[in-house]
Amino acid sequence: MVTESFLPTLNGVTTSVCRVAQSLRALGHEALIIAPGPAPATFEGFRVRGLPSISVRQFPTGVPTPALRRTLEEFEPDVIHAASPFVLGARALQLADHMDTPAVAIYQTDMPSYIQQHGPGRLGVGAANAAWRWIRRMHAHADLTLAPSRPTLDELRAHGVPRTDLWARGVDTSLFSPRWRTDPSTLELRRALAPGGEVLLGYVGRLAPEKELWRLTEVAQIPGTRLVIVGDGPHRAQIGAQLTEAVASMPGRPNRSPVFLGRQSGDDLARSYAAFDVFVHTGTRETFGQTLQEAAAFGLPVVAPARGGPLDLVDHGRTGLLFDPDQRGSLHDHVDALVGDAEWRSTMGARAEEMVRGRSWESLTQRLVGHYEAAREVRTVRAA
Repeated sequence: MVTESFLPTLNGVTTSVCRVAQSLRALGHEALIIAPGPAPATFEGFRVRGLPSISVRQFPTGVPTPALRRTLEEFEPDVIHAASPFVLGARALQLADHMDTPAVAIYQTDMPSYIQQHGPGRLGVGAANAAWRWIRRMHAHADLTLAPSRPTLDELRAHGVPRTDLWARGVDTSLFSPRWRTDPSTLELRRALAPGGEVLLGYVGRLAPEKELWRLTEVAQIPGTRLVIVGDGPHRAQIGAQLTEAVASMPGRPNRSPVFLGRQSGDDLARSYAAFDVFVHTGTRETFGQTLQEAAAFGLPVVAPARGGPLDLVDHGRTGLLFDPDQRGSLHDHVDALVGDAEWRSTMGARAEEMVRGRSWESLTQRLVGHYEAAREVRTVRAA
């Protein structure tokens, strides 16, 4: 497994790699993890090979030194799994061709959209087009590229990426569970966050421009609510100022100021989710949206953009609501409707929890192993 991100960095790519590794171990497979350093020496009993890295926007980005090839040749893998390949993974896919080893690429990050967002006008569009050219060239080395959602799969195919299929993500229902709602520490947290019985609107994720958290200003002024933000990132100060100003400037008696709980994991993260009443997601560039699944596992109704990954994860009107990101006020109206109807929130949340109950990481990894086998067949055909 060659990954662009790994521990101690926490994000969707790291989470996916860790959960797949745990499940591969449970299913009796052997694996080697190659990741940007610094990284732990082992994970779940598997060796981790950390490679030199440089920092790009606070992320360690692996440098594909000759050690990558030596490590792969020494391990002699049956298949190379490239997690969200762009630099380190791109080189691994090239090496797969040189070694005649089957390779599966996991498409997870919408890099062209991120690049376009950070570039002005034509420069951004040009950079995004260049990124797609790189993605097509890179993924041409893979025997199979797996997209996490149907909208993302359609986008890959539209941009000419060959040999694609669908593979979603699992959710850890042993940790993310409605049982946390009655946990004494969760109840204590909720009393601290909502001393006046406020409806808690929660967000979990990286605080970065691509998450479009400015959209939360639409819901900051819904009376009787309080925003609770879990996560950290380069826009922590900016979004904090925007949301605080939005609350302070609302007519009548202002809501309580937004709360930023910082980056969390494990039981602390579970308690935060369990304290929410509604989960709100704002990013329109998600290839999947893992936090939407996690929120659903707690029995929370989810409000998310009707674009990208959320289209696969939210059954509009049944397990959550999908707002139109191009229509001003759409997010506000959808959240406001849930705030005013506790029974609807409860019914919708119960359906959401039921929907994700069977999406364990082990079952998703079993499907992934099937994709590994398919890639081996493709490699045989391509080599003929």
